Amino acid sequence: MHGLADALVEEREKYAQDEPRPLGSYAVLVAVYSTMAGGLALVVRRGRNRGTVHLPEAIPWQDLALLGVATHRLSRLIAKDSVTAVVRAPFTRFKEPAGDGEVNEDVRGTGLRHAVGELLTCPFCIAQWLATAFAFGLVLAPRATRFVAATLTMVTASDWLQFAHSALQKAEE
Repeated sequence: MHGLADALVEEREKYAQDEPRPLGSYAVLVAVYSTMAGGLALVVRRGRNRGTVHLPEAIPWQDLALLGVATHRLSRLIAKDSVTAVVRAPFTRFKEPAGDGEVNEDVRGTGLRHAVGELLTCPFCIAQWLATAFAFGLVLAPRATRFVAATLTMVTASDWLQFAHSALQKAEE
């Protein structure tokens, strides 16, 4: 067993190349994600066996578009929004405003704190978790999921209109 531990440490060091790459903590996050997805899959299976949950043959394009836009918006809200900095603060350090109500932050800490910070500041990373939650929500609570997704999609449409309005104003100047 001692040889395996040494081999894992050696591989981690070769991978990290003197950078703070908390591979063990990433493994914890992968385990949490896998446990969440597996647990939800068991809930779906139990519901299917009882006849209370039905998996769709396919996901309609309207739902894909709605949930795709909602996932985008929620991932930016979590990872970049100024107001949600309070959630990220234990894992990050403010760097600079990024414009339009968003901020840039540096991840701080080591180990699990660092890994969670990376997850919470990366809209691409957190999107996987959110899309999984939306997908299971669509199966387990479709009306509530569509309601939440529609709200987030409306915010995204408003954002785009705000950007278009600002661009038109600048073009007039």
